[in-house]
Amino acid sequence: MNNKNCCDHIKGVTCDVKNCAYHDGETRCTAGEITVGPTYASTSHDTACATFKPNQDMKQR
Repeated sequence: MNNKNCCDHIKGVTCDVKNCAYHDGETRCTAGEITVGPTYASTSHDTACATFKPNQDMKQR
């Protein structure tokens, strides 16, 4: 696993956002929990992961 923040991933949650600090370098999220919103969403296109945190290593590239 490439993520230095955590060793475990959230089972059943996949993530393609490779520049997130919680991305494990493959397809998994290693955050302790996630928040998805906003509350008014009516389709998947309306939603966003509020847990996203930019990966500092990716910013330096």
